[in-house]
Amino acid sequence: MLSVGMLRLNVALGKAINMITQGNIKPSPKFFYGYVIVAATFIIAALVEGAMYSFGIFFDPLLTEFGWTRAMTSGAFSLFMLFGIPISPIAGKLTDRFGGRTVLTVCGSLLVVGYLLLSRTSTIWQLYLFYGVIVGTGMGFYWVPLLSTVPEWFVKKRGLVMGIVTSGIGIGQLIVPPLADWSISTYGWRTSYILLGATMAIIIAAAQFLRRPKQMGVLAYGAGNKDQEVPVAKVRGFSVREAICTRQFWIVSGLWFCWQFCLAVVLVHSVIYAIGLGMSSAGAAKILSIIGLAGIMGRLAFGRFADVIGVKSIVVAPFILMSLAFSGLIIGGVGIIYLFAVVFGIAYSAVEVLQSPTIAELFGLSSLGAILGATHGIGHIGSVLGAVIAGYIFDVTSSYRMALFICVAMGITGVILSVFLKPTGSISTGMERRLKQYKSC
Repeated sequence: MLSVGMLRLNVALGKAINMITQGNIKPSPKFFYGYVIVAATFIIAALVEGAMYSFGIFFDPLLTEFGWTRAMTSGAFSLFMLFGIPISPIAGKLTDRFGGRTVLTVCGSLLVVGYLLLSRTSTIWQLYLFYGVIVGTGMGFYWVPLLSTVPEWFVKKRGLVMGIVTSGIGIGQLIVPPLADWSISTYGWRTSYILLGATMAIIIAAAQFLRRPKQMGVLAYGAGNKDQEVPVAKVRGFSVREAICTRQFWIVSGLWFCWQFCLAVVLVHSVIYAIGLGMSSAGAAKILSIIGLAGIMGRLAFGRFADVIGVKSIVVAPFILMSLAFSGLIIGGVGIIYLFAVVFGIAYSAVEVLQSPTIAELFGLSSLGAILGATHGIGHIGSVLGAVIAGYIFDVTSSYRMALFICVAMGITGVILSVFLKPTGSISTGMERRLKQYKSC
């Protein structure tokens, strides 16, 4: 039934793609193509993130079959994130030059190949190659083009739209991990990887709908009304080199580092942590679903807050929530784990939806993809360290307690860094002066 539904969806997408590429669909004043962009990126986000959050579901079956240590198995995820460090800036530059369609097509193709090969895993080096290198490279080509494509279409309500798009991540987390758990228990982990790889082909189809406003001959939503335009749209933006010379670039990169460290710990170890506390595998898998559901609310709420209040005023809030969530988990253990999932889901998703508006307001839109890629690449170092450090701590101490304390510290560090983030208004009004100041950097 699922295969038939996927086939019909692919056929429908194929017909629509042919209509677009053959010029049968023209921009219409009655229909804004930006909504197609939102739908396509929503689908891509759901599938990619749903697959990524399923790593923890496969964690226990791999340990059981091969007898690897948790640090050894977590190393595959760390390698996966390690490839995002150089790939993210490359993806940003390619997106600025060729657009999100080309980059996300590469992303989907690599994910299909990587997950299909994972079904043949029999040694640890194969896990590292198939997941860490191939899937990791594919994922590296995903986030930056997604974040930089949508803002080009929306000046007004950019934060809210990003909240809607990134809510696809929550849908993916809500659906894919439980389906992966059911598939593993029914068919085994190898067949489940094959099914996951086949599903990734939808990403390739959805990517074909991505266009830029100038390709369609239309203005971004809100760009025609001066009262609706945000300040950064009126001035030239920073280049990557100019942005790197600012303190704000490194503060933002530090925020992403703290966020991704905590996210990696939860993504890789939360399911097996809950199983160790006595929960069933199905019950433990629900943690990721709850995080995904809470994330939908967090993205929509904070996306709207960013439009109304401004990024500077709210960026500190998710890091406060993150530190409180891990503190509660240390104190409460299994009795509070579902509450932790709700609070953490809201906190991490808020940072996610604020990334693109933060970079856009601080540095402008001219090099949005490249700057996003550079800051996100630095943030990936947190993911690399988070997963493997938590696994090593458990292997040595037979407990995740110290890892949870480190996550609390990361949340507090994020709060401190947020305080030093300059108001976006002062940067926007003085942007031209700052560009001259940093030209010789």
